[in-house]
Amino acid sequence: MKITDIESFAVNVPLVPFENGGIGPYVTNHNSLTDMDRILVRVDTNEGISGWGEVRAFLTPEATVSILEDGVRPLVVGQSPFELEKLRRQVFIEYTNADMFFAPVEVACWDIVGKALEKPVYELLGGWTSPTQTEMKHRDHQGDYEDAHKIEIAYCLGILPPEQSRQRAAEVLNEGYSVLKTKAGRNWKEDIARIRAMHTEVEGELEFRLDPNQGWTIDQAIRVGSALADAGIYLQYMEQPIRVDAHKSLASLKAQTRQPLGPNEDTYIPHNLRRLIDAGAIDVAVLDLTPAGGITGLRQQAAIVEDAGIPMAHHCAFDLGVRTAAILHAVHGIPGFSLPPDSVYYGWEDDIIVDPFDIVNGALHVPQEPGLGVEVDRETIEEYRIA
Repeated sequence: MKITDIESFAVNVPLVPFENGGIGPYVTNHNSLTDMDRILVRVDTNEGISGWGEVRAFLTPEATVSILEDGVRPLVVGQSPFELEKLRRQVFIEYTNADMFFAPVEVACWDIVGKALEKPVYELLGGWTSPTQTEMKHRDHQGDYEDAHKIEIAYCLGILPPEQSRQRAAEVLNEGYSVLKTKAGRNWKEDIARIRAMHTEVEGELEFRLDPNQGWTIDQAIRVGSALADAGIYLQYMEQPIRVDAHKSLASLKAQTRQPLGPNEDTYIPHNLRRLIDAGAIDVAVLDLTPAGGITGLRQQAAIVEDAGIPMAHHCAFDLGVRTAAILHAVHGIPGFSLPPDSVYYGWEDDIIVDPFDIVNGALHVPQEPGLGVEVDRETIEEYRIA
């Protein structure tokens, strides 16, 4: 089997407004979103089997499509979608990291291979290893799980006033979620107030992740962590509280707060995982398959983290159904993912797959059909396609 073509489709899909039960506008330290550009990537083969991948737009949708079709396509056409490690190492471009652009192509290859072998991707990765349960999964206890293919997800919420955050936290708990992640970083004092308001509203029944996207200085991060601990609030983790590539400062922060630290953007930079571990600057690894170069690269990162005895979660980048499926297969089939992946899947007005996922009691189910197990709806792509 050989790859014959790659085609990319840029779409813009709106978010459900907050007043209608959604999350728009989704406010972060650096932007405010009411919709999101996504790029769908189809990889074709000479045996009539096609696979799909998905990635966010970088710079512009046009630029991302051009890099995929004019840059990556010539590097992979004529190659076998089965030889993923070979492909991954061949996609080398001087002076830049091409992993993020290769990632949707790599995921599409996994989709192709699964369809060809009539197996879901998570089985190709080794089978059920990570139902995002924190306890050890001893072989004698594997039958204890009522639904081994259920993946709990963490609800993600943008920066909102404390009262709106309080209201949503109660709704999230009522819908069956156990973890809520909220953005932060514009005002560290207000960040404390929001977490305290939500914690009080749910009487401590939700765990919280706080993500300022590098928005605090180290002294502010120390104050936030200390203030929350003094209030009896212990986060699941603080995600990338300070800027990347400041590992000694991150280690200093780790020594001065009782809140676990979960670097995320730092893990996008090659070899930073080992540097973070060696520096003692990481409690939780927040990984992402796109900057890792796809599922194969994510598996390599996860092995490093698991070997260090560190728990890990998967990041969310406003994922439609294709990348959501890829994430579910990855965290289910790659050992070491013990914390729920982030998701904003509930926040979309629509999806580009024929049968959108249902979230039940704060969880998604890993597709059981071959490949990624989702069928792309071409009519919906055209409806939201960016001209």
